[in-house]
Amino acid sequence: MTPPAGAPRPGLVRRCLMRSTLGTLAAVVVTVPFLTAWKVDVERRAVSAQVPAPATPADARPQRHEAAHASAPIVLAYHDIQPEPTNDYTLTPKQLDDQLAALTKAGYRSLTTDEFIRYLATGRTPSPRSVYLTFDDGTRGLWTYADQILAKHKMTGSAYLITSRVGKHRPYYLSWAEIDRMAGSGRWDFQNHSHDGHTRAAVDSSGRKGAVLANRLWLAEEKRLESEKEYRTRVETDLDKSLRAFADHDLPKPRVFAYPYSEAGAPTNLAGQTTSVLEQLLHARFDTTLTNSSSRPLPAGPRAAAAGQVQRMEVMRATTTDALMKRIAEWTSRVPDEVPEPLRHPEQWRFPTSLSGTDVSALTGKGLEKGTYVQAAHLPMATADWHTYRVDATADRLKGPQTGVSIKVGHGSLHPSVVTVSASELRVTEQPVGAEQRVTVRKLTQTAKHRITVKVSPRSVQITVDGTSLTVRATDRPAPARTNGGFSLAVRNAGEDTPWPRFTSLRVSP
Repeated sequence: MTPPAGAPRPGLVRRCLMRSTLGTLAAVVVTVPFLTAWKVDVERRAVSAQVPAPATPADARPQRHEAAHASAPIVLAYHDIQPEPTNDYTLTPKQLDDQLAALTKAGYRSLTTDEFIRYLATGRTPSPRSVYLTFDDGTRGLWTYADQILAKHKMTGSAYLITSRVGKHRPYYLSWAEIDRMAGSGRWDFQNHSHDGHTRAAVDSSGRKGAVLANRLWLAEEKRLESEKEYRTRVETDLDKSLRAFADHDLPKPRVFAYPYSEAGAPTNLAGQTTSVLEQLLHARFDTTLTNSSSRPLPAGPRAAAAGQVQRMEVMRATTTDALMKRIAEWTSRVPDEVPEPLRHPEQWRFPTSLSGTDVSALTGKGLEKGTYVQAAHLPMATADWHTYRVDATADRLKGPQTGVSIKVGHGSLHPSVVTVSASELRVTEQPVGAEQRVTVRKLTQTAKHRITVKVSPRSVQITVDGTSLTVRATDRPAPARTNGGFSLAVRNAGEDTPWPRFTSLRVSP
């Protein structure tokens, strides 16, 4: 049949269709390799090449030694890992490798975040000696260097992400592709370090800067501070953006939050409060929080679990392996049986408010060259969760009201009790946080020497000085996490030309 006038001829149509198809195929042939190469290049740039862990000589490979008894986990805070550190927070791969080797040799096992949270809830860990390895900020060095070191030592790590910076400022921060590979290895889990809250900004009219999550910000254009409502809304928005970023990238919801700059206990302008508003917002979203500095000792344990805040041991570039292991030994949980005569171990005492160089001799007779009062805590991190123990002490050189000795039990707890003895008086001061102090006084037979016994349990504190006895903090509803704590000693000398009072004996028992 003849086509209508003006209609395209069938052969011409077929040739046009053929040419179009060939053109499309040619475009595909040319484009597909280009797209493939582009995709490979993007992925290559998003996932950095890994560097193998440092080699360990065969004769230097550590042998694992199991611990004698269980201890609370030690939480270590690392930052970046780079072969040429540019700041005090960055370790070299060899430093990290040496430290993990030393931990393995000492019998330590690493915990995942889930295992760590389980410990806080139950007090049980898979190993008598354990560490929870945390790495702040989410730097690329975790993938490039730290990952293979963890693999070498069969350990796990937890990376705390600033989610707004993932994939930004490359190559400093991790990419989401690297995070995906780390998560798939089973060696890493990912926790929260804010969305865009790891920064400082003006917090008053002078321009003084503070952590943006822990302070109301100064609104320069309006010449005022944020209201508390504006502060709350801003922080809630930041935290929720961060949680959405985890969900958007198929990561499990984070269970732990690490304070930016570890400023959990830093001064704040939140209406004369501490960071309680921030704590409320965090506790509504996370199981617990981490800080490197706390207003009281909060190693992992019941006391920290009740506070919703755990103190970490920060590892710096200058931290040698020997120094790290020594400090870990100081934090390792002790039981009263292990420290029966603490005055024989000067290295176990901490003098936080005294001049550098003050030692245990200040408690045993030497006193201070300057000042009238000295206090020392006995292994405050290792004894933070003591709840049932006995302290027996003898003190002498007590002369009138000018001199005295004190034993504080429940040191660092929310309900410590201070037992103060002078030549003729026993004074017990209960210091519950958030409540009025209670003072109980008993007269003693005046003498320069007294024997003191303090028995501590979750239900009460029983004090006996020579033949005089007194019981405080008696309760039928004990709250061990509120009262847990070891002890500290103090001596006071306000008299002129008066010998310093002293402890001549000290014994601790279960």
